[in-house]
Amino acid sequence: MLKIQAPAKVNLVLKVLGRRADGFHDLFMVMERLSLYDDIALEQIASGIELRVNADFSDDGMLMEKNLAWRAAKKFIETTGEDKGVRIHLDKKIPIAAGLGGGSSDAAAVLKGLNIMWNKGLNSDELAHMGAALGADVPFFCYNGTCIAEGIGDRISAVSKLPKLYFLLINPGFSVSTPWVYKEFDKISEYPVNNRGLGLTQQNKGVSFRPLFECFEDVVSSLENDLEKVTAGAYQEVFEIKKFLDNYGANGSLMSGSGPTVFGVFKDAPTRDEAIKSIPKNNWKAFAAENI
Repeated sequence: MLKIQAPAKVNLVLKVLGRRADGFHDLFMVMERLSLYDDIALEQIASGIELRVNADFSDDGMLMEKNLAWRAAKKFIETTGEDKGVRIHLDKKIPIAAGLGGGSSDAAAVLKGLNIMWNKGLNSDELAHMGAALGADVPFFCYNGTCIAEGIGDRISAVSKLPKLYFLLINPGFSVSTPWVYKEFDKISEYPVNNRGLGLTQQNKGVSFRPLFECFEDVVSSLENDLEKVTAGAYQEVFEIKKFLDNYGANGSLMSGSGPTVFGVFKDAPTRDEAIKSIPKNNWKAFAAENI
């Protein structure tokens, strides 16, 4: 049995640059992994794909063929022509539909794990290409370290290692539909369909973003998420969480992905841990984490 951890992520930057003719969006994202994990164990079986999920919550999207981990195994077997099967044991700790990429991370972990277990020798680029068919965040998790993700999330480039960051993630206890968020964002945005000219050039990208992450203050000053105004506009608790984090010592706060989870970035663990003790609502789920 092969055991592998699937980390959560946050978007330190999420810019929507345009909508494509196929309905997807061109994005510019800076993504970071966190020390909040789902635990996955892969067990070889004679044939087929079995999935066993352990979680303190239930959702139809986690069941068998709908689950990204199951779909990743199916994609890997079909792509490589493998004639064996796998039993996936998934211990869910990352909230679902929360903007933290838990399902996508599970999918990438399965791809990477099967690659190891069956000695396929595929590199990160090949796994990411496979993962792109499963979801926009899956390619990011096929690599290591902080990354910039562009296009629909399928163009990945590395960023120099960030300084140590202490995160407090607060989930308000409900989920948000990512397609709905993008649909609402389109209603309030002015950009032409399939516009390729809005993206940052390679030169501008280097000047505008990479040097900004040399120190803690640079990371905090760069926090930006175009989708926050949509989710926060519909769910005021996003603003409430941001206000709480700012009042209790966070140097910066931002919604991750399409939300509704909000993270605060702290310079040290004691300040963050004190904030946890003061969370005002029982339905707010708090997670302390660091970047990895």
